[in-house]
Order: sequence, then C-alpha cells, then structure tokens
Amino acid sequence: MESEAAPQVSETGELPKAARRGPISHAIFRVARLHRMLAGQLLREVGLHPAQELVMMQLWDHGRMRQTDLARHVGADSATMTRTIQRLEKAGYVRRARSTSDKRSVLVEPTAASMALRQQVEDLWSRLEDCVADDLTDGQRSETLAVLERLETNLATHAGDTEVLSGSFATDV
Repeated sequence: MESEAAPQVSETGELPKAARRGPISHAIFRVARLHRMLAGQLLREVGLHPAQELVMMQLWDHGRMRQTDLARHVGADSATMTRTIQRLEKAGYVRRARSTSDKRSVLVEPTAASMALRQQVEDLWSRLEDCVADDLTDGQRSETLAVLERLETNLATHAGDTEVLSGSFATDV
C-alpha cells in the first residue's frame, strides 16, 4: 500500500502534464498537504485537530471574543467555526455565552483547562517549524517568510476577483 505522504511529483521529477502551467500552485498544494498532515499528527498528541489550535491561539492572545470575530481572525466560515467551537467546548477548552449587550452575538473564551494546553501547543508548533525549516539559514527563513507573505497577499487580492476566478484574467508570464 502506497503511503499518503508520497510526493505528487513523479519519480522523474516532472510535474503532471495538467499542472505544468501552474508549477508554483502545484508546489503550494503539495507543501500545504504535507504540512497539514504533519501538523495533524503532532496535534493528535495533545487531543486537537488541525485548525483548533489556531482558534485557541487567538483566544489565548485576545481572551474572550465574539465568535464572528474569531472566525474572521482564523479565516473560517461561520459553520466551520461553530463546529470547531462546539468540539472545543465539549473537550473543555472553551466556554460560550450569549453577549449581554447583543443577544445575537456569542462570546467564546478559553477555559482554565485550555491554559494547560497552551505550552504543549507552543512546543508542538516549534517542532513543526523545525521539521519545515530546520536546515534553512536565518536568511533563507526570512526570505521564505517574505515570499509566502507576498503569495498570501497576491491570493487575497484575487480571491474576490471574479475575472480571475472565471478564467478571463490575462497573464503576462
């Protein structure tokens, strides 16, 4: 049985023919898939699923937040955030309450039990970072981060651009 972590690039190092017009996008897909898989393995050690730690990080930094603000900070849709919060609440890591000033708003806050989890999450993120960039110099780490931030900005700029999404975007590559 072939491992799930098998690279998407063929053994000859060639991209699949259908991906040759998007080699950077193909590489991002492969890296993101492997990163999420490894993060998931590490998070299982502390009883979390991928992205739950991102919610907890926001709550640890900001304290009580409206659920809609939390979703925006994490980049999740409302339904996904609701399911995530329900799972974290069931595990005892968050508490939800209706806002007293706006009955439509739900406030989410970290529990004392989640505070014990914080150091474990910080440690596993450090381990994940080591796996990702252990053999990079400080300069390469800075350059990689700058390029990733630029890619994120590019993607965010075009995410709502219907011309790009419909395929009518002209490129001059």
